[in-house]
This record gives sequence, structure tokens and C-alpha cells, in this order.
Amino acid sequence: MTSAAEHFATKLAFETDASDLHAARTSGERIAVVDVRSDEAWAQGRVVDAIHMHYSEIAARAPQEIPQGTPVVVYCWSPGCNAGDKGAREFAKLGYDVKLMIGGFEYWVREGYPVENADGIHRRPVDPLTGIPRIRTTA
Repeated sequence: MTSAAEHFATKLAFETDASDLHAARTSGERIAVVDVRSDEAWAQGRVVDAIHMHYSEIAARAPQEIPQGTPVVVYCWSPGCNAGDKGAREFAKLGYDVKLMIGGFEYWVREGYPVENADGIHRRPVDPLTGIPRIRTTA
């Protein structure tokens, strides 16, 4: 029987969230962030500098576009979408160190992290139910 500690350690080995991903990228960690959603969803907005690779394309494209040994974080729209799980499975089958960003793009946006689309990079207001508002200082 698996203990609770083992269960959660295993879960954390394969999942991350928007806050931890943002912190890792801000600290300079080299992570390939992969958006596995449709073309239409990608066009609406995405994590800045994400790679668009629908989960059905991963087996063919990933070996050419993402060097082995590069940590990968995949996401889809929200907790109600399993495309991220499908994408993570495809990366895992190829031998990548992969994690799923729980909460998906929805929580990335709700926590106020940068979003990119054809118009540039934007930040939406932090949802007080999910994110911690940034403290603003004056010069």
C-alpha cells in the first residue's frame, strides 16, 4: 500500500502549477513550455514563449524541436481539459522529463502572469480568488 507521503511525492514529480512555473522561468531555469491546445485556442492567447504543439503532433515534432534532456511543461485550457495529460503522456513515451501544469492556461491567466497573442504581451488583472496581487512600490 502506498503512503500519503509517497502518493504526493509522486504527484509533485509529475505536476507543477502556474506559480511554480513562473518562478522557475523567472529564476532562469531552461524549460520548454508546450501548449497542446487547438490553433484557435493558441490564437486567443498563450504563455509567453510557449511552443504550440498539439498533442497529436508531439511524437513527430518534439524530437526535432525540443532537445532531449530539456525539461518540458505542458498545458491545455483548464482543469476540465485532459489534452495536457495526453500531451504529457506523449512526451513521457519519448523519454522527456515532463510535467503537467495543473490549472492549465486558465489559471496562468487568473494568476496574472504574462499572456501573449498576435497583439503582443499582456497581463490581465489577478483574480483575487486564485492569485496573490502583486505589491506595487513607487520610485
